[in-house]
Amino acid sequence: MKEKTKTLVIVLALTIFLAGVTASAAVLVPSKAEINRDVTAALEQLYASNPTAKVIGEKAVAVLVFPSITKGGFIVGGQYGVGALRKAGKTVGYFNTVAGSWGLQAGIQKYGYALFFMNKNAMVTLKNRKGWELGTGPSIVIVDEGLAKSLTTTTLKDDVYAVIFDQKGLMAGIGIQGSKISRIHPDK
Repeated sequence: MKEKTKTLVIVLALTIFLAGVTASAAVLVPSKAEINRDVTAALEQLYASNPTAKVIGEKAVAVLVFPSITKGGFIVGGQYGVGALRKAGKTVGYFNTVAGSWGLQAGIQKYGYALFFMNKNAMVTLKNRKGWELGTGPSIVIVDEGLAKSLTTTTLKDDVYAVIFDQKGLMAGIGIQGSKISRIHPDK
């Protein structure tokens, strides 16, 4: 009976935490101008510091950039960030990323990431009204230092490439996490 009680408490705590994060995040959504400013700065910094990301960006049909995601937790955790989808250098939509997790974890971290969509078919899942749960739909390849050394314009064959950048803070542990990207409509 004690194990069921522990499980119930964890599920309840996670639900309350995620409800609070989602509610407070919705209130704190920056304006379109602020999102665009941050996305532009993040892309410029990413391309200047990561030549492979620049090569991928030149071949991508669109790039979804989340310049600052905050992740934190102690046993129960969550993360939130806002970003913009760019096609041919112009913003065509705004999105948020929300995730909840539970497990052996502790800390707080900030980072950004860019998702490079390499073809129009990869964009179909993102256009879904209900959002895109990462891990479903097109496959995502995380570009780390090892893979970056072997990528060229002729070897870019996957649907979506993800590049994580500007990591700060410390988040340690193992856990189960679900992440969802959804369209948002910030104020002017």
